Amino acid sequence: MRLGLALGYWGRGPTSGHLELAREAERLGYNSVWTAEAWGSDAFTPLTWIAAHTSRIRLGTAVAQMAARTPTATAMHALTLDHLSGGRMMLGLGLSGPQVVEGWYGRPFPRSPLTATREYVDVVRQVLARQGPVALAGRFHSHPYAGSDGTGTGKPLKPITHPLRADLPLLLAAEGPKNIAQTTRIADGWLPLYWSPLRTDVYEASLADLPEGFMVAPMARAQVCDDIAEGLLPVKAMLGFYIGGMGHAARNFHAELMARMGFEADARRIQELFLAGRREKAVLAVPDAFADEISLVGPRRRIAERLELWRTGPVTDLLVTAPDPHTLRVLAELNA
Repeated sequence: MRLGLALGYWGRGPTSGHLELAREAERLGYNSVWTAEAWGSDAFTPLTWIAAHTSRIRLGTAVAQMAARTPTATAMHALTLDHLSGGRMMLGLGLSGPQVVEGWYGRPFPRSPLTATREYVDVVRQVLARQGPVALAGRFHSHPYAGSDGTGTGKPLKPITHPLRADLPLLLAAEGPKNIAQTTRIADGWLPLYWSPLRTDVYEASLADLPEGFMVAPMARAQVCDDIAEGLLPVKAMLGFYIGGMGHAARNFHAELMARMGFEADARRIQELFLAGRREKAVLAVPDAFADEISLVGPRRRIAERLELWRTGPVTDLLVTAPDPHTLRVLAELNA
């Protein structure tokens, strides 16, 4: 099981220490470093900055949002950074949800998410392969554009720049069972949002036909500390926000996933509290058991024991969000 460092996205401003953490992760032998985006900082610019200050560590987006860019624009970002970094780029994509897609990006959320995702990946693959002009008679991503409001003069094109690698790894963040199953067929890897090594049966059917070399790369908060309850607070704060606020009351993919993992009543309660403006109580309503299962928090010996559980399943890459170099170092030593 390889280790990766997940830096996430910025909050109010640039997050101090990210570059130092990335360089320390490279020094410790971590395989990859990942950036993200929501509705603030973008994923590619910080990753490019990190690329310029490192030499070996692989570079991934976890995740770049599909609604933020056309698939050809995303492919341009990926092939450009792959060249500049000497072939270290990995493209992680996510569809996001209706609240963000329509509220922030001002676009309709696709009524057929699986089809939209499949078409997006198809176009990106065509750009990176550069075997001919990009052409797709798609429902969501037609190339050339074929809508009635177009001019009808669009010309099929292939990238001017020759991609460094046609097989640049493409991973998808998927949560629903059908979406995960499709990911195993059309992508090179899967980026689970929540992974519990105690509940791998939740994903068993979707992962029944994993191809050889397929990456399963979940993210997990990691912190070496003596006070487990205190160490879990950032995990609970994240869960309270995602379960309670990252979606509509009637459609929240994160809450639906938590429910499938055996915490349906808790997910419903967190949503109710968060949407009622009682955010602190929503965070406190996150069960310690759930927060603990999807993270690596506590003294070194406890983390060592729990790390063994993560190694027993299909996880190939553990992407840790670690707040300090000491935690990064301990994990590297335990995973050696």
